[in-house]
Amino acid sequence: QVQLVESGGGLVQAGGSLRLSCAGSGRTFSNYASGWFRQAPGNEREFVAAISWSGGSTYYADSVKGRFTISRDNAKNTINLQMDSLKPEDTAVYYCAAVGQRGGTWYNLVGSWGQGTQVTVSS
Repeated sequence: QVQLVESGGGLVQAGGSLRLSCAGSGRTFSNYASGWFRQAPGNEREFVAAISWSGGSTYYADSVKGRFTISRDNAKNTINLQMDSLKPEDTAVYYCAAVGQRGGTWYNLVGSWGQGTQVTVSS
């Protein structure tokens, strides 16, 4: 089982940047595609970005394309999300996961979620 711990969230003004990190433990998740999801109050959890196990391919939700960059370091068993040009609508709890894709929809391979990290963007 892969255990993931998210960090790096915080409060930032619109237009600012944050870098989220996700550290994996237990069974290495470098064997899997990995990704980030987010959930704002009152909303369903939504896909943000994913990266292939090798790091060679990346995928983004349209809402973050051009502003967010996902990366991974398999030697350190971590994935990162660089978030630039942040907007108030990016405010949410962000979660990382080992991911799969079915019918164009990304999903959490494990099923359970960590505690996430809160990102708050003020206007």
